[in-house]
Amino acid sequence: MPLADRFLTIRRDPHSGEVLACGGDVEAHSVLQRAGFVPVVRVHESYHRAPTGLDEADERRLAAEAVAGLRAVGYHVDCDQDFDTDRRPARDLPLGASVAQLAERIHQATTTQEVAAALTELTASHDGILAAIKQILDATAQFHDGLGDPADAHIAWRLRYLADERLSVIRTDLGHTRDVLADRHAPHPGRSTCTAQVPATERERSAVCACPPLPRTAPVPPPPPVASRVRR
Repeated sequence: MPLADRFLTIRRDPHSGEVLACGGDVEAHSVLQRAGFVPVVRVHESYHRAPTGLDEADERRLAAEAVAGLRAVGYHVDCDQDFDTDRRPARDLPLGASVAQLAERIHQATTTQEVAAALTELTASHDGILAAIKQILDATAQFHDGLGDPADAHIAWRLRYLADERLSVIRTDLGHTRDVLADRHAPHPGRSTCTAQVPATERERSAVCACPPLPRTAPVPPPPPVASRVRR
């Protein structure tokens, strides 16, 4: 990770009066969004801003919450004096991190059954992760139905379309992949679980396990010399 990504600034812009957060990596951006900041992505820059419609007291609380959260996980934050704080809140494991553990299970899987079990957590029809995402989309659409702005009805329709059409395609394809792997009952030919056992037939006395040696890669030949022109 570049060292520059560990530094952020949270200040009130002297021209617009907005509270802006600049810098950081994707983890820092997640902390900012959980504190309440809104991401802004433009052609030549990206940053976060406080939501519109807040009074100064709410902006100060929001900015101080972001400063505390960022410093609690090791970021260096340069901020206005009004936003500075010594508080370091405990950070709970985000829900997304729990879901990401499925990816780690698949990375470490050595058989089709192990991958099928991980994908089942995504595709289970009643309480799988994708089923829960559909419930979230439907609930958000229902929320927009009664907001009253002209665009809200379109947003509700779009959310239901994503839940019923786009998400359904992902769920169907992943479910099919899961079912095929569940029927396959095969180890992955390129992955194995190390038992730390050395067979009696092993020729190398220094071996500590039965894992096959890494494949040898042929050395890359140097580029051909560039012929120099003879100056006349």
